[in-house]
Amino acid sequence: MRPRLGVDLAATFNLVGGLVKYLSLAPLIPAAVATGYGESPAPFLLATAIGFFCGWTMERLSYGKKQVGMREGFLVVSLTWLLAAMVGALPYWLTAEAQFASPVDSYFEAMSGFTTTGATIVTDIEALPHGLAMWRQLTQWFGGMGIIVLALAVLPRLRVGGRQLLETELPGPEIQEMTLRIRETAQRLWLLYIALTALMIVVLSVIAWTGLDATMSFYEAVAHALTTLPTGGFSTRARSLEEFGAASQWAIAFFMVVAGANFALLYRAFFRRQPRVFVRDEEFRLYLVLLMLGAALLAVELLSEGVLRGEAAVRHSVVNAVSVMTTTGYASADFNEWPLLAAIVIVALMFVGGSAGSTSGSVKVVRHLLLGRILRRELDQTVHPEVVARIHFNRRAVDERIVRAVSSFVLLYVGVFAAGTLLLVMDAARVDSGIGLLDAVAVSASALGNVGPALGVAGPMGSYETFSSLSKGLLIVLMWIGRLEIIPVAIILTRGYWRV
Repeated sequence: MRPRLGVDLAATFNLVGGLVKYLSLAPLIPAAVATGYGESPAPFLLATAIGFFCGWTMERLSYGKKQVGMREGFLVVSLTWLLAAMVGALPYWLTAEAQFASPVDSYFEAMSGFTTTGATIVTDIEALPHGLAMWRQLTQWFGGMGIIVLALAVLPRLRVGGRQLLETELPGPEIQEMTLRIRETAQRLWLLYIALTALMIVVLSVIAWTGLDATMSFYEAVAHALTTLPTGGFSTRARSLEEFGAASQWAIAFFMVVAGANFALLYRAFFRRQPRVFVRDEEFRLYLVLLMLGAALLAVELLSEGVLRGEAAVRHSVVNAVSVMTTTGYASADFNEWPLLAAIVIVALMFVGGSAGSTSGSVKVVRHLLLGRILRRELDQTVHPEVVARIHFNRRAVDERIVRAVSSFVLLYVGVFAAGTLLLVMDAARVDSGIGLLDAVAVSASALGNVGPALGVAGPMGSYETFSSLSKGLLIVLMWIGRLEIIPVAIILTRGYWRV
């Protein structure tokens, strides 16, 4: 048995190669779509061949995937996201589309897809071929539940245990074990994900077939279901949801709320038939309150300023508040044109996020809840130093390690956001792009929180195409570490991680 020295790189590359090999089969789906619409499937077939060969080579030149442990798990997850985006970038680059002429632009679009950010460099979405447009949607769908969770379906064939990978990949500070076997957990989470996607396709298709929305079609229903459940936000229209009818917008808003909820709760409600878990869960209750508060603030501002009236004001407030807070990134109206207070509310919602264990990004509601209780405890102990108080969540005492982890995460999150904003402002000044401080704040918050649209040129009806290659590279990094929730990246950048 070979000695274990620090991080087992051979085992790490062996497992990552296997994951990339299987992921590279995904472009075969848009290849079939392209063929059905009379388009060339060659870019997708070539992307599959290149990705499969690279993954197979990496796997063959390394060994020991069975030896992957928690320590290697951080590196596996980090590398898988980076390489997944590379595989995802190949179809964009190989199609010779003018909008993806730059490799940086192709990688930006792919990273935005797999991290379910929804930021785009595409300026004419309707001009994209059907196959390539469907690939944009699929990158978000695969990234939504997590490439690692998807890979758990094949890990048993690789004879690799996946518990440490699931715990590292699933969003949130702590994921409760839902079944005794990780394989069963992954399969049921994936089944739930597929079922919700299928249900949304049916709902939107019924809206189309009944004539409630003449703009909606089966193709549009599939495309938007693939990017709503992963809280991704890529649309087939340049104006996002604005061109669709009220019925479609309300339906999509509902599914965005579902996608932003904790999938562990959805699992227990659907598979264990325990619907009361929603009422008992403190995070879910706060999640709904914050969604309603954000929508109410926007509605009051739009109505008082006369921007919109009646049902339209309420609908656009709800859709956009839900979209931003769940980090989906759709838009039913251009909130760039809304009053300043509305813009401030939009940016504030970018820092909230959905529930832990959901497909959304950003800080997550449970961390805000725990942070509030941590601050309250500190204030109480300042007045009464002798008081010993535990932090509770759902009537259970929270381990102090989790309390420290929440505080550390929030501190790191704010620090990375501030650094990202500063670097964006500096680069904007270097190239004289005209991006102001508020725009940079929104762009940094949007990329790190995996939201997608921001303010200014990167607003909901705009794109990131005008940003310099350096700024795009920075945003790629922010999307990557935001999706991984910072900690795995921070850990692999420490010297202690690489020591024996």
